[in-house]
Amino acid sequence: MATRKKVAKAKAKATADAARAKSPAKKSRRKIVRLKVKKPAAKANGLPRPSTKPWGQAGRALEGVKILDFTHVQSGPTCTQLLAYMGADVIKVERPGVGDITRGQLRDVKGADSLYFTMLNGSKRSITIDSKHPKGKEILERLVKQCDVLVENFAPGALDRMGLTWEHINKLNPRMIVASVKGFGPGPYEDCKVYENVAQCAGGSASTTGFREGPPLVTGAQIGDSGTGLHLALGIVAALYQRIRSGRGQRVLAAMQDGVLNLCRVKLRDQQRLKHGPLAEYSQYGEGVPFGDAVPRAGNDSGGGQPGWILKCKGWETDPDAYIYFITQAPVWGAICDVIGKPEWKTDPDYATPPARLPRLRKIFDTVEKWTETKNKFEAMDILNKYDIPCGPILSMKEIAEDESLRATGTVVEVDHPTRGKYLTVGNPIKMSDSAADVRRSPLLGEHTDEILRKVLGYSEKEVGDIKQSGAITAPDKPAKAEAA
Repeated sequence: MATRKKVAKAKAKATADAARAKSPAKKSRRKIVRLKVKKPAAKANGLPRPSTKPWGQAGRALEGVKILDFTHVQSGPTCTQLLAYMGADVIKVERPGVGDITRGQLRDVKGADSLYFTMLNGSKRSITIDSKHPKGKEILERLVKQCDVLVENFAPGALDRMGLTWEHINKLNPRMIVASVKGFGPGPYEDCKVYENVAQCAGGSASTTGFREGPPLVTGAQIGDSGTGLHLALGIVAALYQRIRSGRGQRVLAAMQDGVLNLCRVKLRDQQRLKHGPLAEYSQYGEGVPFGDAVPRAGNDSGGGQPGWILKCKGWETDPDAYIYFITQAPVWGAICDVIGKPEWKTDPDYATPPARLPRLRKIFDTVEKWTETKNKFEAMDILNKYDIPCGPILSMKEIAEDESLRATGTVVEVDHPTRGKYLTVGNPIKMSDSAADVRRSPLLGEHTDEILRKVLGYSEKEVGDIKQSGAITAPDKPAKAEAA
């Protein structure tokens, strides 16, 4: 009996299957269903397929990366702002009622954050936390667990005194990258505080800057602070990439002395060359001034082996920036001779070859200057560029601030601030075709505290209320002085 029932069911199923197969509409519907559940093609070589979104709309380079920013003043904020421009979510931790010390330094608008602060902390969020308060420590540890990178430029030992040793951080979050700016690397000076000009002096820059008859000079470029911040940003991005393979974080250190030395490495090159004879491309060689044991200050001599100098242009008597940098590059020597009205120098044995010209550089530049003094710096640029003669105008900060081409490229950006109004800042110096820079204003002190507690750390409304009541995120009775590094 049971066997006959099974046979009947099998026949009925076969009949139904045959009917469905003969129906075009049903056959078509079955195909559509199969297309809907079709699995996507496997990733080639384990890598994601190229995005089909328009260029610049596929998300910024560091989108999804969370940075815990314990930085202040300049070196650290330079690093974290660059990462923010590239799309990282940078959470700046500040002391309640105090904040980054530069908020009040060199203030030009009463009651507003200084340009020193606003130009180094754009595109970030600010949370205020009292790290000495038990609840504040809890919040910090929760942030460590949520973030990818911790960046700090405290004085030596400050992070450890907060209880955030490398061992403790690594235990809380083994994937956390801890990146630090310090004045010196391991050695006799590693516990010393370092500021911009100290780094320039200790890194070899000052001893080789200025004119040989004068004292050492520091440069106006912030190669100690901002330069080291740029180095640290590269180290962080490299550590994030390595973490994809290793699955773990690591410590990243950028010492200011090291960063400065890296930026003036050509002088270390010249120190080694000096052992084998005088440096012929230095002006003092042609003037018969002997060299000492160390690389000398070389004024405006080019550091690349192609002789160059800063020359006066029309209007120099009243305009302190009416100058142009001029390089006597060997391949365009003939064009230089024609432009300055000295065609005979092309065949004169005293000037026809680079070695012959080296002892006569002072006379050559004096002659070129007689020509540049008849043109303003932009007229001279237009003429020299036609012949590929290397040159560059001395641009004042006023000229740079008003340069429309720099604004068009996002190198100089105007942003609006709720208390100080519009101000200029330097945008992302690195341009990426598929990652538009995220240049926004700097945050007010503690502006995003509630937002971070709720949305990043997941505290409930009641818990946030309790935190506020506890004093962990509010200013103490007596304002504390921010610690600068």
